[in-house]
Amino acid sequence: MIGALELGIIYGVMALGVYLTFRVLNFPDLTVDGSFTTGAAVAAAMITNGQHPVLATLAGGGAGLVAGAITGVLHTKGRIDGLLAGILTMIALWSVNLRIMGTAKEGATVAANLPMLRADTMFTPLRDAGMLRTWLGVAILFVAVMVMKLIVDWFLSTNLGLAIQATGDNGPMIRSFGVSTDGTTILTLALSNGLVAMCGALVAQYQGFADISMGIGLILVGLASVILGQAVLGQRFIWVSTFAVVFGAVLYRLIIFYAMRVGLDPNDMKLVTAVLVVAALLLPRWGFLKRIPSLRGRGGRVPPRDVAPADGPAPSADDPGGPPDAATVAAKNEGR
Repeated sequence: MIGALELGIIYGVMALGVYLTFRVLNFPDLTVDGSFTTGAAVAAAMITNGQHPVLATLAGGGAGLVAGAITGVLHTKGRIDGLLAGILTMIALWSVNLRIMGTAKEGATVAANLPMLRADTMFTPLRDAGMLRTWLGVAILFVAVMVMKLIVDWFLSTNLGLAIQATGDNGPMIRSFGVSTDGTTILTLALSNGLVAMCGALVAQYQGFADISMGIGLILVGLASVILGQAVLGQRFIWVSTFAVVFGAVLYRLIIFYAMRVGLDPNDMKLVTAVLVVAALLLPRWGFLKRIPSLRGRGGRVPPRDVAPADGPAPSADDPGGPPDAATVAAKNEGR
């Protein structure tokens, strides 16, 4: 279970990236399926060639920035539908990732898998100190991801961050104030995929290899993390929303862990993910669960009771007060 917690916390970085496009920008970005693998491929190739793990991780995130910016340019400048722009970039990245991993293998131009079992990674100090896969390792990873979460919170509270939020809420309105929505869209997609690619670099180092298929279906994992977390904790404030998506990533990994413990086939995990997303979307709309999001939307406050007006008694059941409805007016007319 500790391994699932550690992996879930690492995937929280990816969930923050998906949150920026899915919730803040309101953009259906499928680039993440490719940029996640791009970050893993760049980091694995650089580490295998003897580069420092920190530099390799940052380079992986930078490659994701470029991938996200390409999707943004295709959408804003090329006037290509956002969904299609993400798909085009994702497909192109498949070949690019094969080429990147091929640079680390002698006599090969492409490679579908790149191991890093004997190389130093970001997690080597924790592993050598015996802290990896312990509660202390979980705490260290949690603090690191919380620092990144606070940076995202700070960025979204700046003028540029507020402009990005306004772009997702009402693009024509923010354009009327002279803000370039094309620029904010490109920037948000770049930052989002940069976080996703950095997560891919970290996951590859944690697992000890990069694989061409490790990003397949990742957008569903990201959406599951965002929707599950916000279904539990809500999204009234930015700091709550960002914490919720990290919590959702951990919750998702724990659900997958226990699903495999009870004997489910690993090939069914995508089906389990789809069911989780559907459940998180539909359950709050049914039965007594309807009251949960309504209370959360008011910040957890209980609705105020009816108070008698200052200039008269409280309305009775026979005379509820206020303007009469259409049925009452019709009944009075018929009586006349």
